[in-house]
Amino acid sequence: MLLKKTYGIDLGSSTIKVYSYLRNKSYLEKNMIASKGRRIIAVGNEAYDMFEKAPANIVVNSPMAFGMIANLELQEIALYSMMKKIDKFLGIGSEMYFSVPLDMTAVEKRAYYHVVNGHWLRNNHVYMVESPVADALAMGVNLEDNPGSMIVNIGAQSTQFSIITDGKIIISRKIPIGGRQMNEAICGEIRKRYNLQIGTRTGKRLKLAMGRLSDQRKDARKVVGIDSISGLPREEIISGYVVNAGIMNCVNEIAAEMKTFLERTPPQIAYHISREGIYLTGGSTRLPYIDSYLASYTGFSFKLSELYETSAVCGLEKIIKNKELEKWAQPVKQRKL
Repeated sequence: MLLKKTYGIDLGSSTIKVYSYLRNKSYLEKNMIASKGRRIIAVGNEAYDMFEKAPANIVVNSPMAFGMIANLELQEIALYSMMKKIDKFLGIGSEMYFSVPLDMTAVEKRAYYHVVNGHWLRNNHVYMVESPVADALAMGVNLEDNPGSMIVNIGAQSTQFSIITDGKIIISRKIPIGGRQMNEAICGEIRKRYNLQIGTRTGKRLKLAMGRLSDQRKDARKVVGIDSISGLPREEIISGYVVNAGIMNCVNEIAAEMKTFLERTPPQIAYHISREGIYLTGGSTRLPYIDSYLASYTGFSFKLSELYETSAVCGLEKIIKNKELEKWAQPVKQRKL
C-alpha cells in the first residue's frame, strides 16, 4: 500500500520552500532554470550558479515574477526536480498545501493547480492558504479573536502589507519592491559614482557583506566590473556608504508606502496595531536594523520574525500538523476553476 504523502509548498520568486510531513523537514532550493533553446541544462541551485556567468545562448531565469507563476511549464519542472530530491518515490494522490498570493484570478489559481497536476506531477489534491495567513500562523498571531494585526512580508521581488481582523484579511496591498530591486539599486549607485557596471549577483554579495540601515561602518570591498567608458574589465574598491545609499532608496519607498497604507487603516484597527506592533517577515528582512529603521520612519513598533523567507512554509507546517487549523486551507478542485 502506498503511503499518502503531504507537502507544504511556497513558490517564491527567489527560492522554492517545501515541507515534507513524512520526513518532518523543510527544504530550500533556488527557483531558477537554465535553458538553451528548448533544452533544460540545469535546475535549482545548479542553475543559479550559472546566473550572470553563462554564455549568451544560455538563458537563466526564474519561472516566478513578483510572487506569481510566470511560466507554468518551467515552474512544474523546477518543483518536480526538487520533489524528486526529497522523495524518490513521490506516489500518486499526495496532498499539496500551497501558500498563494491574495486576490488571484481563476487563471492564476489554475496555474497553481496544474503545477502539481500536469505532465510530471499528477493526481494530487491541492489546498491553498493565503500567504499572509500562513505568515501570521508561523509568527503565532491569534487569527480568531483579533481586533487587528498587520503582517508585512518583504520578499525577493515584492512587498506585501496585510491587515487581518477576526480571521479575515480586510485590507491588503502589494508593491513591486523587494531584495532584487535593492540589488539593482546598488548596481545603479555604483554605475553612477564609479562608472563601473557590475552584475546583480555582485550587487547582492555587496548587500549581504556591507548592507546596514543603522550603525554604518567605514567598510569597503574590492569588486571587478566593466568600465562604462572604455568597456574593459576594471577593479574598484566600493565603499559601504555607496551600497547603503542604493538600499536606502528602496527601503524608503517601502516605508513611504507603508505609512500611506497605515494612514488609510480604520482608526480602531490602527490603534490596536500601534499597541501590538507590526509583524515583519520575508527573506529581505535579513538586512541589519531594518525593523528599527522602519519604526523610526512610520512611528510604529515592529516584531521581526527570525523565520525570514521560511515563514510561509512554517505556517503551512502548522496547518498540516494541526487539524483545527485546516479551516484556513481551501481545497481546490479542477471543475471549480
